[in-house]
Amino acid sequence: MNRIEITAAPEDAGQRLDAFLAARGGEISRTRAKALIEEGAVTVDGSPEISPRAAIKPGSVYAVALPAPVAAEPQAENIPLHILFEDAHLIILNKAAGMAVHPAPGSEDGTLVNALLYHCKGQLSGIGGVERPGIVHRLDKLTSGVMVAAKTEAAHTGLAALFERHDIERMYLAVTRAAPRPLVGTVDAAIARSQTDRKKMSVHRNPDSPAARRAVTHYRAIETFGERDKHTHVPAAALIECRLETGRTHQIRVHLSHIGVPVLGDPVYGRQMQLTALGSGEGHAAAIAAAKAMTRQSLHAAVLGFDHPVTGKTLRFEVPLPDDMAGLITALRRLPKE
Repeated sequence: MNRIEITAAPEDAGQRLDAFLAARGGEISRTRAKALIEEGAVTVDGSPEISPRAAIKPGSVYAVALPAPVAAEPQAENIPLHILFEDAHLIILNKAAGMAVHPAPGSEDGTLVNALLYHCKGQLSGIGGVERPGIVHRLDKLTSGVMVAAKTEAAHTGLAALFERHDIERMYLAVTRAAPRPLVGTVDAAIARSQTDRKKMSVHRNPDSPAARRAVTHYRAIETFGERDKHTHVPAAALIECRLETGRTHQIRVHLSHIGVPVLGDPVYGRQMQLTALGSGEGHAAAIAAAKAMTRQSLHAAVLGFDHPVTGKTLRFEVPLPDDMAGLITALRRLPKE
């Protein structure tokens, strides 16, 4: 990762940060500068700055961490895919946990895009004039479940419009530490890039900030497991259904952590990594061990439904929990309850 530093001169006073970086940052375009700022890659006198509109202060030192470049064009790779539906316009599949959607630093190959370029070779009519799959939503690398990609420009445009209008059904299943109170509810809390860790998102205190984007998650506890407190009888864990009204980066993980029920196994938003549960015996030990063995967030995109953007046909796909999450739930059911 390269790093550049620029000290603001008196004549730079009052400029927008993205314009300043574009003018003084060498070959950084304004669009690229804005993206870097929002990703948390820019600091001012050592403190993160995530607003492209921030005014320049003469004498301050502006540092930009430039990520290592990835290949301009991802290469096709013969990677097996679990395909649920495919026609001339769309492909819908069940993504395995551990597969990144796009090439990025640390995941330059072995991604869903690499796999789709191989599987759909000769079938892609071009997205934006380039032969590539059209990704309009994504799942985190460590999240499993159903997602869709476009094979044509018309399908890509139509899918993007569906997501923009929220005219699409998306349901996720998560296993959490403890259970939310109330057991059914809505989290309406704006999300922005964390000011202390550029790899994380966080609930923003000021929803009107230009750095924040409204995010809404509707949740329902389907099942609870064991107890973590003998006085309040708060469950030790829960299986929660989450339905998205918006689709922000890490939205479910951030929102559940925000209300005190982080996703089990989440290495970023999990707070403490251990499951706390009352009891003893073989069942208790098995549940604790299963929770500790989760090497990724227990989050699965279970349902995706929408009207086909080209044919108009109603499509809906529901995929079962993968083995690791199903095994975790089986173990948690052995936790004793008062």
